[in-house]
Amino acid sequence: MSIFKNIIRHWLPLAVVITILCGLIYLAVQQSLRWGANDPQIQMAEDAAAALAAGGTPESVVPPGMLDVSSSLAPFMIIYNDSGKPLVSTGSLLNGETPLLPPGVFDYTRQKGEDRVIWQPQAGVRIAAVVVAHGGSLPGFVLVGRSLREVEKREDQMAQITGLALLAGLMGSLVVVAGCELILTDRKQGG
Repeated sequence: MSIFKNIIRHWLPLAVVITILCGLIYLAVQQSLRWGANDPQIQMAEDAAAALAAGGTPESVVPPGMLDVSSSLAPFMIIYNDSGKPLVSTGSLLNGETPLLPPGVFDYTRQKGEDRVIWQPQAGVRIAAVVVAHGGSLPGFVLVGRSLREVEKREDQMAQITGLALLAGLMGSLVVVAGCELILTDRKQGG
């Protein structure tokens, strides 16, 4: 068997293991980043829904001020009535209008109590949104969202780092296997 075939035969299983490990590491970190993107929204949406269910008014639970959700990284809140019509909001988008969620989100949230979605209300704007249903005298929904812009930048950076680690691992393991194979071949021929 030629030395080249021996190198490939010994290196290929290592290359597969290195590739799988790098893929799993990327997947774990990417999912951790994405899941963490909902943390402030969960707390804000649940607190607002509880306040509304206890008799609070939409105006009393929404933080003051307006945000342009197409450019701000701050969380924003929208209170919808039970039919999905926005009542009050800290976020404006789409030509100054409060964005509307697809009706299916309200249907799902009405059944399950909560929904966590990635929402793209316009091109180039991706939002990690948490929608919570609330009861009370005026039942409806609370949406709290924030831009995924920074999370997606981190995901891209992680992909680059993982890609470089994969390349380094593959090249390094190939050099080690080739070196060992050359040494063993040299010893066999000399001994």
